[in-house]
Amino acid sequence: MHRVRSLIRSFLLFSAASSLLHASSHVYPVPVPQEMRSSAFTVTVDGKPVDVAHAAASYEFVNFDITGPVDVEITAAEAGFWDKGVDIEPWRLGLRAVRHGQTIRFRLTGPEKIAISRPRDFLNHAAMLFLFAGSPPPKAPKGPNVKTYSAGVYHESINPKSGDTIYLEPGAFVFGSINFWQVSNVKVMGRGTVVYEGKQNPDADEGWMSKPDWHCIDSLQAHNIEVDGVTCVLRARTWSIQMKDSDGFVYDDLRVVGGNPGNANQDGMDWLGTSNGVVRNSFFRASDDVIALIGNWDGYDEASMRRPGPDVHDILVENSELSTSISNVVRLGWPEKIFNSRNVTVRNSDVLHSGIGTCGGHNFSLIDVWGANGAKGLHENVQFENVFLDNWYALLQLEQEEPALRNFTFKNIWVLDQPPMAESTIKGDVAGVVLDNVKYGQKVAAGDADIPLEVDAAEKPKFVNSAKDGKGPVAAFTVDTPVIAVGQKVTFEAARSGHTDYLWRFGDGTEEKGRKVTHVFTDSEGTDLDGAHGAGRFRVLLQAASKDVMVNGTPQQDWASQGVVVVSKWMDADSVAAQTPGLMVPGLAYRVYPGEWVELPDLKNAMALAAGDSAGLTANTRGFTKFVVAWDGYLDIPADGGYTFHLMDRDGARLVIDGVEVARTGPPFSNVCGTPGNALRYERGELGLRAGKHLLHIEGLHNVSEGMPRVLWEGPSLPVVDIPVAAFSHVKQDILTTR
Repeated sequence: MHRVRSLIRSFLLFSAASSLLHASSHVYPVPVPQEMRSSAFTVTVDGKPVDVAHAAASYEFVNFDITGPVDVEITAAEAGFWDKGVDIEPWRLGLRAVRHGQTIRFRLTGPEKIAISRPRDFLNHAAMLFLFAGSPPPKAPKGPNVKTYSAGVYHESINPKSGDTIYLEPGAFVFGSINFWQVSNVKVMGRGTVVYEGKQNPDADEGWMSKPDWHCIDSLQAHNIEVDGVTCVLRARTWSIQMKDSDGFVYDDLRVVGGNPGNANQDGMDWLGTSNGVVRNSFFRASDDVIALIGNWDGYDEASMRRPGPDVHDILVENSELSTSISNVVRLGWPEKIFNSRNVTVRNSDVLHSGIGTCGGHNFSLIDVWGANGAKGLHENVQFENVFLDNWYALLQLEQEEPALRNFTFKNIWVLDQPPMAESTIKGDVAGVVLDNVKYGQKVAAGDADIPLEVDAAEKPKFVNSAKDGKGPVAAFTVDTPVIAVGQKVTFEAARSGHTDYLWRFGDGTEEKGRKVTHVFTDSEGTDLDGAHGAGRFRVLLQAASKDVMVNGTPQQDWASQGVVVVSKWMDADSVAAQTPGLMVPGLAYRVYPGEWVELPDLKNAMALAAGDSAGLTANTRGFTKFVVAWDGYLDIPADGGYTFHLMDRDGARLVIDGVEVARTGPPFSNVCGTPGNALRYERGELGLRAGKHLLHIEGLHNVSEGMPRVLWEGPSLPVVDIPVAAFSHVKQDILTTR
């Protein structure tokens, strides 16, 4: 009851303060036709209703324009929709919702493009709401070559001629395509939406074809094209935007939402033999690679695959949000493909969701260069700079048979919370890879193991930290108390860095400036409102920005993050274990349950056919090939505090401490491209634990994938690491079986 009162009080205070602060803001909703409207959510902005549109799959979106800070209120139609939490991305913004039943509320200080979902629920069947808050678009231009689409519904494609300007008014919905077919000097602008429903076979990969009316936006031999403020919705198994043998494309304030139920072959943007392109201030949600760069694509037969393609060069993606349900954020090359590329840059952008899984032995990553099976080409000067990783899988996969990959730089890659999952690889004739200030939380990668990275027959990458070497601000901080309770004053202190401004975002929706600050957390719900057991994880972010040095128009900066667990309920150590230390032996006891399970089952009625002791999460499975292993024993907690437990597994796993299910991975998610097994799944949970031994139970399903579950922990003065075997103990087997 106290928790309910606290939430209501916070909600009412938030509402009262907001109404005073934002009285001068203006909100301009973009109307949605009845045939596109969604009832999954109700949205208001500063109290003004905003139409919600259905995109595709289980994705919805809203478009509106603002002139200042606003309050956003979202009510879900589904009962209990927010019960497992609220994830608002990009995490860099430090946004946190206030929840009251079916309704959440948060504040935007200005235009942003954000994704809203339940924590770690972002794959192709997730229910997601994309919120696009923009600045008011320019008025419709006038002239003989200007065509305006007023608010309304149009069932046609847009086929501009050279020199045309197309203006889509807010509320204009065009069911069709935009075709830039052998034209030049064309501009499409406004705040309209293009809905592409397509003619493709949903069970076949036909989306690569280059022809009119086959993508939301497509082009052939087009030059000097600008697209501003347009929303593209994809409801077909096809590439969202395809540019072939073209140059001089500029996309600004583009919003792309694709949702393919089959979760395949729906790229965000494909540059096929196209060069000199800019994408800025844009948002992509794809069901395949977000950005793909390939010389050509004329079919899957051998002759077409091996036909040399034009160079792809001078492509810039900046100030954008990138999200996919499968595959890579950036794809460069493909097996058998023959072309060169150079000067590709992604900077000042957020990766909200990277695909999970594997294709052809390559784990999905921030970038995948897959130059195998006769692929040829020199790919050089690729740079990722100032990139934030939220939900992610692996950092890089770089492979080229001939001639080479040269000069790939990863500078200021800030991983804001989730630990690394899948391995990265560098293979073949690859040289000049630089990892500069690649940072998970507060740890800067200093070697292969920190990525983790496997290098095969390639030059070793160079690990540097130019910021620490005095070439920029450094973000690092300490927390003055190992144990944080609700209402307790906590001091955060940043490391000294000359001529630097410091901005703190505490993960509870508040922020403060200064090198040394104090803060009080008023609840234990966590940033994502998923603190279910009296302990919640807050994502604390520190931005250190130079007062003197500007890079690409913004102050040079560094970021650091740390999960801080706030505790309102403690779990005591096991008293029996404390009183009978002589009965304890190192390691865990395990039992093996053979069975044909697709997902992790309830073991209450299952029969164990093998048992034993192990130092950690290993087991002698006695030759069984499909089974569940259950480990039991105690976990030795070194000190009082709030602890986060990270669980990873492929087929399914769960972690139970003191009878509380802390984490359970999601249902199995198959690898693709004929790769056997399932993708790694991730889940986490938090508890407030007293020092001493705590009952531990772990289950792991082995159905189609190799490997056992992986469990990491972090806590007071304890970085994110795999739980060491020294922390495990159990009662001797003969005693255990009689208890």
